[in-house]
Amino acid sequence: MKKKVKGLSIALAGMLLLAGCGSKESAGGSEKGGADKEFKVGISQFAPHPSLDAATEGFKKALKDKGIKVKYDEQNAQADQNNVQTIAKNFVGDKVDLIFANATPSATAALNATKEIPIVFTSVTDPVVAELVESLDKPGKNITGTTDNHPDATKTTIHFITDEVKAKNIGVIYNAGEPNSEVQVKEVKKLVEEKGAKLVEVSVATTSEVKQATESLVGRVDAIYVPTDNTVVTALDSVIAVANSKKIPLFVGELDSMKKGAVAASGFSYFDLGYQSGLMAVDILTGKKKPSEIPVQLPSSLKLVINKKAAEAQGLKVNEEWSKLGEFYDGK
Repeated sequence: MKKKVKGLSIALAGMLLLAGCGSKESAGGSEKGGADKEFKVGISQFAPHPSLDAATEGFKKALKDKGIKVKYDEQNAQADQNNVQTIAKNFVGDKVDLIFANATPSATAALNATKEIPIVFTSVTDPVVAELVESLDKPGKNITGTTDNHPDATKTTIHFITDEVKAKNIGVIYNAGEPNSEVQVKEVKKLVEEKGAKLVEVSVATTSEVKQATESLVGRVDAIYVPTDNTVVTALDSVIAVANSKKIPLFVGELDSMKKGAVAASGFSYFDLGYQSGLMAVDILTGKKKPSEIPVQLPSSLKLVINKKAAEAQGLKVNEEWSKLGEFYDGK
């Protein structure tokens, strides 16, 4: 009997040893993002509009191109601040491997909800002012991402409005509750006043207020500029309708909105911006880098694009010489 017990003890010890080795190997594979690992990624997008949609698609494409297996929990807050808080808390409760936060409110909610789960953001104008990161070079413990605030984008568009369109009174519509919009409007005002023009500001709190806000600018401005404001861009069709009917040239802060019916924008591809964020996420999920080791990145390219059809609809005569300043939009 004693021999049998001793033999059984040795066998059990061997099994436990093997099990222990197996667990260690499995854990190591998870930490390094092994080939069989399927990651759970929460996507929090603040609002449904073309630029943010494109950024989300770019993010997912980067992970797909790198062969990362992912199960997505994709949520859209519909531009509701309460929703972004709930989404972030649910992601933390579900213990996702990474949160992709698309736009400033989503990123803020995610960071408020967790200081442990890695967060990668995009479509954020000023992550320092929004208190998402300590600095662009050293973002912080669990967060990094891409900013849509190219230093020359707004300047190029405003100079086009003042120098080529000759507008003296420029209206701007934005949500003062969005930190990214406050940063942009401050920059726009500086640029406009440097050119001897005047900025007429109109603020909204919800998408339902956008049409009335636009109508309030009729007779007061020569042109309208809409920054990359989530609230206003979500209701951009209302702005375009007023601009067309009242013949007021409309300019925007990104190319996707320009395609919908604005005269011009100096910008970049939000798909590419989301793709940049996706590559950051790949490095984090596979254990190559921590968020704190990845500096915040700027858009990789910039161009001025002019929509001839929109210009004509809004009573602006197109100067073919503008092709030297940028490119004409061909409807694709």
